[in-house]
Amino acid sequence: MNRLLQPVLAGVVTALVGFASSFAVVLAGLRAVGADREQAASGLLALCLAVGGTAIWLSLRLRIPVAIAWSTPGAALLVSTGVPEGGFPVAVGAFVVCGLLIVVAGLFPVLGRWIAAIPGPIAGAMLAGVLLDLCVAPVRALVEIPHMAVPVVLTWAVLSRVARTWAVPGALLVAVAAIALTGPGLGAVDVRPVAEATVPSWSLPAMISIALPLFLVTMAAQNVPGMAVLAGYGYRPPLRGVLTATGLASAAAAPLGGHAVNLAAITAALAAGPDADPDPGRRWIASATAGVSMIVLGVGAGLATALVLLSPPVLIEAVAGLALIGALASAITAAVAEPEGREAAVVTFVVTASGLTLLGVGAAFWGLVAGGLMTLLHRRRTPRAVPGPVPDESRPAESDADRR
Repeated sequence: MNRLLQPVLAGVVTALVGFASSFAVVLAGLRAVGADREQAASGLLALCLAVGGTAIWLSLRLRIPVAIAWSTPGAALLVSTGVPEGGFPVAVGAFVVCGLLIVVAGLFPVLGRWIAAIPGPIAGAMLAGVLLDLCVAPVRALVEIPHMAVPVVLTWAVLSRVARTWAVPGALLVAVAAIALTGPGLGAVDVRPVAEATVPSWSLPAMISIALPLFLVTMAAQNVPGMAVLAGYGYRPPLRGVLTATGLASAAAAPLGGHAVNLAAITAALAAGPDADPDPGRRWIASATAGVSMIVLGVGAGLATALVLLSPPVLIEAVAGLALIGALASAITAAVAEPEGREAAVVTFVVTASGLTLLGVGAAFWGLVAGGLMTLLHRRRTPRAVPGPVPDESRPAESDADRR
């Protein structure tokens, strides 16, 4: 019984940390692309069910601690994108296409190689540009609502020093307390789980500005690091099966409002590390338990959405920004680590962070385009080797003494 308790507790912690640290980002992203309260709550519920079901399936099938999560960078991308022409149904159509692209990446490895061919600094700069707006929200909150934001930020700062894993959940609890003390209360709000289907609609601008960047961010910022974390603990799950499962789950969750499901990157270590179980062969119990816990947490999606609606928008954005500070730091590091290509990365970052919309297409796509053009413009040509004199091998080699 004691041997079972350790991985089960690790799985519960994995789900709690994953949910509490980023559900605000998900809700902010869905509302930003046009979802109303019910559609946003439905999207969060759909993601919890998709994450939980996929984690249970892969863990039981592979006997590997495959932790699954929603795409937090993808949700941040939605915040920077804004409402597409045609509203939320067009965004849902883009979610469906993103899921299908993930499936295609699993079935055809060449697509994965194309994604890997995107220069690391360009991918990091695009992600940093996407995250920047949310990551400055804590600063705005400190100015606009200091009586609520100061305790939240201080809690996050202290816990990031003494218990980093619980920094964002702790900040969220303080935010909830602030909302309860200053808000109107939950009495008039329906907190029951909501599942509301939205008929997808498709448009070319949405495919370019939402579906394609969402796919690229999910692959580059979630699935690739997620595989690296598992490999670091000695696990190598079949990439084709993982991508196919998460892509199908994403496409299935999309009509209910879910944007993307993928390998966990940040919380993966909680289920795959030795704290989950000393025996590497038993750690799959932790990821399976995390899946079950996510399904249970999905029941509280209505309550989570109600808390967001009752709070000042900048406060929830501040919590979301605190959750993404680490991701922003990693993205900036990847963007400027190498001197070669640094200028192209900065151009990508500036264009993406600008939030511009051109021809109905959002800034993330144009950031990639601008960075790619700069990379091509500054690509160095490899100088051709100049043939030198052919040595006469029939003559004996000149010794040092001969030279002197």
